[in-house]
Amino acid sequence: MVKTDSIKGKFNEAEDFARKIWLAGLGAYGKSVEQAQGRYEKLSEEASKMFDDLVQKGETLEDDARSKFKATTNDVESRVSEVRKKLGLDVEQSDQKIEELSAKIDALTEAVAKLAANK
Repeated sequence: MVKTDSIKGKFNEAEDFARKIWLAGLGAYGKSVEQAQGRYEKLSEEASKMFDDLVQKGETLEDDARSKFKATTNDVESRVSEVRKKLGLDVEQSDQKIEELSAKIDALTEAVAKLAANK
């Protein structure tokens, strides 16, 4: 019986050792999953933060571009208005000049009609 007990003892030791190897492998797998999950969560948070930072930077650049574009547009419109005034192409001046020319044409038409009637 001593031999049987010795064999059973060695078998139990081998079984315990095999179980410990199995548990160590399972533990290593669990630890690697936890680490991978932790890294994934960290990367996900960093990616979200980076995305939010990029969106904020984009909004700032867009606002700057809009204000510069608006300032440039206002400057161009002001310069065009000045040039039109200098050339006499201002809308208010144009309407006035058209009325003056129409009055002159009407006067010339009357003068031609009178000359034609006198002949």
